[in-house]
Amino acid sequence: MKGIKSSDVQPKVYVSGYGIVSSLGIGADSNFTALRSSESGISNPSLLGTIHQDMPVGELKVSNAELAELVGLQGLITSRTTLLAILAAQEAVETAGLTPKILDNTALINGTSVGGMDISEWAYQDVLREKEVDYIPSFQGHDCGYSTMKVANKLGLKGILQTISTACSSSANAIMNAGRVIKSGMADCVIAGGTDALSLFTLNGFNSLKILDQAYCKPFDEERQGLNLGEGAAFLVLESEQSLNKRKGTALAELVGYGNANDTYHQTASSPEGKGALMAMKKALSISGVPPEKIDYINAHGTGTANNDLSESRAIKEVFGAEVPSYSSTKAYTGHTLGAAGAIEAVFSILAIQHQMIFPNLNFSRSMEVIKSPVTSLTPMKVQHVLSNSFGFGGNCSSLIFADIS
Repeated sequence: MKGIKSSDVQPKVYVSGYGIVSSLGIGADSNFTALRSSESGISNPSLLGTIHQDMPVGELKVSNAELAELVGLQGLITSRTTLLAILAAQEAVETAGLTPKILDNTALINGTSVGGMDISEWAYQDVLREKEVDYIPSFQGHDCGYSTMKVANKLGLKGILQTISTACSSSANAIMNAGRVIKSGMADCVIAGGTDALSLFTLNGFNSLKILDQAYCKPFDEERQGLNLGEGAAFLVLESEQSLNKRKGTALAELVGYGNANDTYHQTASSPEGKGALMAMKKALSISGVPPEKIDYINAHGTGTANNDLSESRAIKEVFGAEVPSYSSTKAYTGHTLGAAGAIEAVFSILAIQHQMIFPNLNFSRSMEVIKSPVTSLTPMKVQHVLSNSFGFGGNCSSLIFADIS
């Protein structure tokens, strides 16, 4: 038998840490406790100054001042998007046990769609009232790259910095790109994920599209009425095998596959046949080398809109045929966190692997009859491979596959 050339062996990408903030709470422990207890973080807004006070959202009940104190940025004008990001990234670094020396060469890839919109909205109100506004501190955090820079500065990162903004697939693409960066040898350690805060712009914008549910969202239900918006941040620490072994770190899971595709169908809607979702899942499976029948669980995008859930269901059925794996959407827990969704659900996927259980699809009552019903109760089972889907406006679809290493 011929020997395997080193160039033929694809470098492995391991997850050695994670951090998360969502409406379920701050930290992975709080989020896992809520998931395991089927406790949703969706409620009426109390911090977002919106006229839609009866519109359910996934809001973290911690003020900006409290968040700033937690991350040590008191007295500074900092967007909520940035504060959430720093908090999640700090936990990821602590979980992985990264030292300042390692961080000095660590890369950061951050996904966001809202950027600093929340803080710009406050300043804009003053502009409308013709109040004197200091434009530099008021609007300098508006762009998507600002939160990336602030996280890097806070953690002391001097490696590659990238910001990805592809709507709701932003942080999934950040994780995918981190995998590619590590496999190419451009970096040995990458912190990858995303962040988005609730804002008036997004709440009003989604409301104008008439895709918000006035009650709690019910993904994959025949009578679904739309989505609930949410906010949060999550980051993974991804490392090469060489990096992990050198520092004697611990791997929590392996990123084995990823895929991105665009169906170019519509500015906001997915194609009815789910072409983009289909291509993304097929690419992820191809890269992973994992056959479809080995996928144990799908953490579906599952927003609860009429279009998304039908489109995604058809794509899943096309990929898996009669043997559709167990699947659920966790957005009835957190709301749709937009650019942060892919990373938040990547953490949920890894938690499912670590604890060998599937988190239920909340608020479900009636099957869509396209594919089998989602998992609706906490289900202990063998979970070795998880497929996590994230689909964005403009048809930008991404899928990630995580594997158990135990």
